[in-house]
Amino acid sequence: MRNNLIKIKHFLPFLLLIGMAACNKDFLEKKPLDAYSDLDVWNDPNLVQSFVNDMYNQMRHGYNEVMLSSMTDESRFIHNYGTTQSVSGAMSPDDLGALNLFGEWNKHYSAIRNTNLFFEKIAAVPFKDEALRTRLRGEAHFMRAYFYHMLVKYWGGVPLITKTFGLKDKDMLLPRNSFEECVKFISDECDSAITLLPAVQSGANKGRATKYAAMALKSRILLYAASDLFNRPAPADPSYGYVGGDRVARWTLARNAAKAIIDSNKFDIYKPSADPVENYTRVFMDKDNIEAIFVKYFNRELLGTDHDKYNGPNGYHNWGGNVPLENFVEGYQMADGTPFSWTNPTMAAQPYVGRDPRFYATILYDGAPWKKRATDGIDFDPIGKVQTGRYEIWNAAKNAMELRNGLDTRQSSLENWNGTYTGYYIRKFMDINLDAQFFRGDKPWQFFRYAEIVLNYAEACIALGLEDEARTYINKVRTRAGMPALTAATTGQALVDQYRYERRYELAYEEHRYFDARRWLIATTVFTGPAKAIDIYAKLNPDRVTQTFIYTVLSADVQQRSFLDRHYLLPIPSDEMRRDNLLKQNPGYPIN
Repeated sequence: MRNNLIKIKHFLPFLLLIGMAACNKDFLEKKPLDAYSDLDVWNDPNLVQSFVNDMYNQMRHGYNEVMLSSMTDESRFIHNYGTTQSVSGAMSPDDLGALNLFGEWNKHYSAIRNTNLFFEKIAAVPFKDEALRTRLRGEAHFMRAYFYHMLVKYWGGVPLITKTFGLKDKDMLLPRNSFEECVKFISDECDSAITLLPAVQSGANKGRATKYAAMALKSRILLYAASDLFNRPAPADPSYGYVGGDRVARWTLARNAAKAIIDSNKFDIYKPSADPVENYTRVFMDKDNIEAIFVKYFNRELLGTDHDKYNGPNGYHNWGGNVPLENFVEGYQMADGTPFSWTNPTMAAQPYVGRDPRFYATILYDGAPWKKRATDGIDFDPIGKVQTGRYEIWNAAKNAMELRNGLDTRQSSLENWNGTYTGYYIRKFMDINLDAQFFRGDKPWQFFRYAEIVLNYAEACIALGLEDEARTYINKVRTRAGMPALTAATTGQALVDQYRYERRYELAYEEHRYFDARRWLIATTVFTGPAKAIDIYAKLNPDRVTQTFIYTVLSADVQQRSFLDRHYLLPIPSDEMRRDNLLKQNPGYPIN
């Protein structure tokens, strides 16, 4: 317990009064210089605000070295770090593998404890500005809702704790609340935040939660709650999902929550140019664009993001990281809306020509235009194009054909490590003007953006039989991407399939696919099987100048994936089960 001393390490203007120690005893009795007592914090509005600031740091953004996409059919993390365990079926209550980095049961409950402590203390803080107290209360309600939504979407129903515990408290061991109770609690917390928070945070408050951030969180949790995963027939325990009730009412709540944001007219689909590739790219590059609802900002000098270094090609002296799977790449439609197929000879001969414009803003493929090379690579690639294949080249001086490996392969002449296993790298979120080998980026991470809300609304409309309305809103996102609008002929299951396509590729790598595949109950299919790659061989033509590219999809010996029915909910960690004997484990996992 941290009731006696609360360390505040972020955003705090430490005022350190350092005096000469008369003796060792005096020195040892001094209060730690990076710590404040309860009395210090809760008697000083500035320290209270710093305490709330620290809660924002506990909200995990997506620009980390291991991306959640690598636990899905979007990508593979080449350095492992437990990702193989998470995707191979070896995950257990004793070790969630890389998913330990995402669900973070302990971390989220620690953050929730801080919000509870805030609510216990805030009334007595001597604020001169009551508007500040109100705003901070709103932010704390939003963050408590956010941290609980993180737990619920991984585990289902969890213990709802709304007070702090001391070592002598006898009621600190709690059973899981029902999933329904958890969803209602999160929704109610969002409502509280909505009433207390301003519509805009500006100046020094930029980046804090707004009423629209709380509305977006409510939209997301209600959409998840209405989905198949949590509405399966007769769950064994109400912790795992709803037991009966009115599912139409749940879809209606989800629809209304999304529509409330749409009707505010505060946001729109961002289209700064006539080029759909540029438009989609700039959604994630342009700060404060009209699509952003709630983002995390980065200061390049202080708290910049290493996303570009983590994921850039090894031929640019970056780390490879989370590399797109062929499973994901081959799913991109053609620009006319027809499916891509390797069995189509024309498509197979030029697989990267004429695809959905979002493909070019999301994937670095062999031959994709990219950055100028560093000095040690520019002689091999003066243009700056991604090289993930093997190329036959005529050496006139030797009067012989040579085989060269691409600069961005695992056989690169620049770096033969950190190379892709799949033939691709991520383009999305990457700043083409940044030298990621030496500098950090400052593009924001978008926790919530308007395109998600529009798609949330469309999904709820489909579930309620409002197909015309659903198509209208799907097309708002689809046409921004330069794709043809869906027509009235797209109905029934075809409309569901097109919606799921749109959500998959519009929200790619934004930490949605893992939850979408689970809540649609398709993860046992799409997350199972080989993580496929592409082999690219450029055969020299008789003219000794041009090449014919041969593309081979690799399914064997890449990475075998397995997602079992029990994985639709994560196992509660064993140490938590041992600590609280009132907890019930999720179905299918051993009870230690």
